[in-house]
Amino acid sequence: MSAFDDLMAYEHDTQALSQIAGRLGWDQETMMPRGAAAQRGEEMAAMESVLHARRTSPRVGDWLAKVDADSLDAVGQAHLREIRRSYERASKIPADLAKALARVTSTAQGKWAEARADDDFATFAPVLSEVVSLKREEGAALAGGGDIYDAMLEDYEPGTTGAELEAMFGAMRPELVELRAAILDRPKPAGLSGEFAEDIQLALSQKLALAFGYDTDHGRIDKAVHPFSSGSGQDVRITTRTNPTDPFNCFYSTIHEVGHACYEQNIDAAFLLTPLGQGVSMGVHESQSRIYENQLGRGRAFTGWLYGQMRDAFGDIGVTGEDAFYAAVNRVSDGYIRTEADEVQYNLHVLLRFDLERALMEGDLAIGDLEAAWNDRFEADFGYAVDKASNGVLQDVHWSVGLFGYFPTYSLGNVYAGCLNAALRAALPDLDADLARGDTSAATAWLRENVQRHGGLYAPRELIAKASGMEPSETPLLAYLRKKFSGIYSL
Repeated sequence: MSAFDDLMAYEHDTQALSQIAGRLGWDQETMMPRGAAAQRGEEMAAMESVLHARRTSPRVGDWLAKVDADSLDAVGQAHLREIRRSYERASKIPADLAKALARVTSTAQGKWAEARADDDFATFAPVLSEVVSLKREEGAALAGGGDIYDAMLEDYEPGTTGAELEAMFGAMRPELVELRAAILDRPKPAGLSGEFAEDIQLALSQKLALAFGYDTDHGRIDKAVHPFSSGSGQDVRITTRTNPTDPFNCFYSTIHEVGHACYEQNIDAAFLLTPLGQGVSMGVHESQSRIYENQLGRGRAFTGWLYGQMRDAFGDIGVTGEDAFYAAVNRVSDGYIRTEADEVQYNLHVLLRFDLERALMEGDLAIGDLEAAWNDRFEADFGYAVDKASNGVLQDVHWSVGLFGYFPTYSLGNVYAGCLNAALRAALPDLDADLARGDTSAATAWLRENVQRHGGLYAPRELIAKASGMEPSETPLLAYLRKKFSGIYSL
């Protein structure tokens, strides 16, 4: 076998072990007994130790040195690029640090859940301080004297810098604040009313998952506090949640996670258990979940179909007629929770987190000042005060598990989705007629062909530019939001 063949065989096993580690995380969120957190932390640390040793093995360096890149086709060169990138990054992180991070983040996740339930940031602050300290140490090792936050972004959105995101988000923020203010000055549409049985919610969420192309022969849907998608290839699992008075929470969480899951399920099968066998970045991943959830799932055509499904399932839901239902789905209201926010306000939640976590990583914000900084920023952006920690600084799991650099990819994904939606609509001018029948197949096939099947073959921005025919820009997203919500609220 050639050096490249040896490298790929070795990488296959590393990817398989990584999937097992991911399954441990899925279990921790869905099935694991609460009292097992400490042991699971040790298990995760042991697995991370094995993976780190494989990713930094001298054999990988030897194979990389021996491979003749010019002899490889485009796919082979992409594999080589990703393996080299992973090897060089992993080699910069001491094994003890990687193991310590795996252990403390597993423990911190449990402490975050307890603190969130008690609305007590002070009890979470000490372990968060440990996480931040270790992540800053990791970032410094990766940055090699450069920007720590930029080094962290590389894990989630390769090729993007904090400065670039700051410029993009800076262009978005005033327009979003202005649009939000104009909407909230208008009469608010009626919302749903009544109680919505959990078993019916879950049954309809299963129907929605299938309508958007989720393959349940290679996946499953479970409940979790924080909905998420896990896995790739032939085993891609999602979770959702229910609320007895807000079935949209369940339905749109499901559609959102199905967007993530379909991306993973639709990657070229030839890339299974290779470096190209998963989504290329979290921003691109979020573009798929957001376009499924928002531009398709919350659009006037599809909500017309969903209205009929809900009336059949629940009977009286508190609103009558497809137009009123469409307005209810897209209702803009005050609220604290990012995952429950409407399209207009969602990015304001993300921009808050981006600025705060960047300040934490750069040493400009102390853990002891984090809750106050969050509350001050929230009141400045949204016009009212945070009432409790679970609605503020403790609402998200991300920082407890060390995902610094992850939050901005949510808004970047919305930006990418805006670009893709413009191209999708141009390519499929009759799409709304299909969506009005609950048929998403034309849209999901376009996304599969132009985005999903490529996996990690192209760099994130290159992929979006190829698919949408434009360089990524916030302009299409802002135009879409203005048009949609101006129509709903008669602005």
